[in-house]
Amino acid sequence: MGQSCGRVEIAAVGTLGIASIPTTPAPSGLGTAVPGPAQGSASLVAEGWDPAVPLLVALHGWLLSGRLWDPLRRELEPVLPCWCPDLPGFGGRPRPKGLQPSLASYGRWLADELRAEVGERPVVLLGHSLGGSVALHTAPHLGSQLQGLVQVAAGGGVYQPRPFARLRQGGSAFLALRPAWLAPLPVMAAWRSPLLAETRAARGLLACSTNRGAVGQLPRLTASLGVPSLWIAGSRDGVMEPRYVRHLAGYSRLHRLELLEGAGHLPMRQMPRRLAALIETWLVEEGLLAGSGDRLGALDPAVAPGARAA
Repeated sequence: MGQSCGRVEIAAVGTLGIASIPTTPAPSGLGTAVPGPAQGSASLVAEGWDPAVPLLVALHGWLLSGRLWDPLRRELEPVLPCWCPDLPGFGGRPRPKGLQPSLASYGRWLADELRAEVGERPVVLLGHSLGGSVALHTAPHLGSQLQGLVQVAAGGGVYQPRPFARLRQGGSAFLALRPAWLAPLPVMAAWRSPLLAETRAARGLLACSTNRGAVGQLPRLTASLGVPSLWIAGSRDGVMEPRYVRHLAGYSRLHRLELLEGAGHLPMRQMPRRLAALIETWLVEEGLLAGSGDRLGALDPAVAPGARAA
């Protein structure tokens, strides 16, 4: 999984979004892609929708927040209700007392949160990077409520001791040295979330996600999925290379793998319209969303029901 350490890109070995914190100028579409704390994006707004329409629950990556999904949410919400929460300890959401900073604990937290908010309403989970691991840990707790799973730049399942050790060291160094006092400045709006993430939550999830047991659990969780899954890799993703997305997706019996040409690690910010069309197409083809062919064609003529994006 790429062992480059030139920037904080040592995250290329895992399911984390550390490269969302560039220390060098990023290509167009990526340099301003790191969102700050959510302002209302953690509100679950499902009122007024047909209860048969699934709620899309989007989970952000390490150090980020629910605002990561804003451009994609704007594209999807005309046909699909979306909830883009801040995970506890990130964005604007405090970590509840007693919630351990582990993938398993976060998976149980999300399942409980969903039941409290929407009861048994059907749900499709959408995970990005570390959020993809949280989604896999949430899935077993949802039972028949879970209708599908979409993974964006989420893969792995192969333990590599040295690269993961470098990842933990680099992540811990960033947490220790980050200038949190800069966060209130308006000029730092695009970088605010990594500066404000709770240290214990961030460090704990980093350690949990890169230990041998957690990495080895990802293939087992993927193999146990009983719902259709869509795995999307960016052709230019240097953090989670497409081959590692393909590796983990292969454990799911009902999976589809799509390569998004030209996309890096954050396609929801870089090309939200193309990503939205790809997700809607898959939902329609799986029977999870009523046909919306006209809208899909308007979003992206290259992506229509029955057509593969890559």
